[in-house]
Amino acid sequence: MISTDIAIIGAGPVGLFAIFEAGLLKMRCHLIDYLPQVGGQLSEIYPKKPIYDIPGYPTVLAQELIDNLVEQAKPFHPGYTLGERIEGLEKRGEQDFVLTTNMGTIIEAKVVVIAGGLGCFEPRKPAVAGLEQFENGKGVNYMILDPEKYRGQKMVIAGGGDSALDWAIFLADVVEELTLVHRSESFRGAPDSVNKVMELAESGKINLILNSNLNSVSGSGKLENVEVIHNRSLEVTNISADHLIPLFGLSPKLGPIEQWNLNINKSAIEVNTDDYSTNIPGIYAIGDINTYTNKLKLILCGFHEAALMSHSAYQYMNPGIKYTMKYTTVNGVAEF
Repeated sequence: MISTDIAIIGAGPVGLFAIFEAGLLKMRCHLIDYLPQVGGQLSEIYPKKPIYDIPGYPTVLAQELIDNLVEQAKPFHPGYTLGERIEGLEKRGEQDFVLTTNMGTIIEAKVVVIAGGLGCFEPRKPAVAGLEQFENGKGVNYMILDPEKYRGQKMVIAGGGDSALDWAIFLADVVEELTLVHRSESFRGAPDSVNKVMELAESGKINLILNSNLNSVSGSGKLENVEVIHNRSLEVTNISADHLIPLFGLSPKLGPIEQWNLNINKSAIEVNTDDYSTNIPGIYAIGDINTYTNKLKLILCGFHEAALMSHSAYQYMNPGIKYTMKYTTVNGVAEF
């Protein structure tokens, strides 16, 4: 049996940062994740995707951010159970949770923090004729793991969110020809990213097709053509392409968490924004898996939630005791 102060379900960026915040308060953490490595969606889906909204980093690659968070957490000696999924959770007494994984691993903790991002997830696939026959290495992918794979080739990206915009900006200097297709005239992404995409289109670096949807794909063994249809005129445009990347988000599934008697709203866990606690004392939810009024699904917001959660968890474990963080420096390095 593994014993810890805080069991963190989810080893994505928010779960990793929670180690640091809890460690400052002298609380031990153990992370559990169904993926075989830490990093969550950042490592599994887009490790080389640039991220632009992390303080102090004008741009940072997703995997680089994860590597830095792991390094930041090292002084607090966290434990990891990877490649296993939490199947059962039982509360025994006021401060005694027992979690069981699908592999039979048992973790005992005083506090449970759910930082599972979107939970179990899969990409949302558009209804496009012929799409599935070009999956599995034949031209259609739903994530970008290695941008260099596309160097000098023709690509179509479909979508209007941050991921589609960020990849369009980044890949404009990698691929031979890039076309961004979006069903509307307005984008859901950050205004700065929208402006950059518009500038790239105006300069001829990318092709921008708005008010249009993917209609069909075709090719002989591998993808060769993407057919797009205009929403209003119904005019059809054929685009020569080696690769199609539909980026319409992920479909979240909570899995066993749905059976834990937590307050669930549209596949997300309701929390108290004072400290991101759930309706069950001792269980918290931080990051994309939680929901509250004016929720923003940003890594930065998840970091903020991790900090407030950690201080609340300390008070929950040590009622009536106020802790003041102290640290010294050795050779210019802080020791907590």
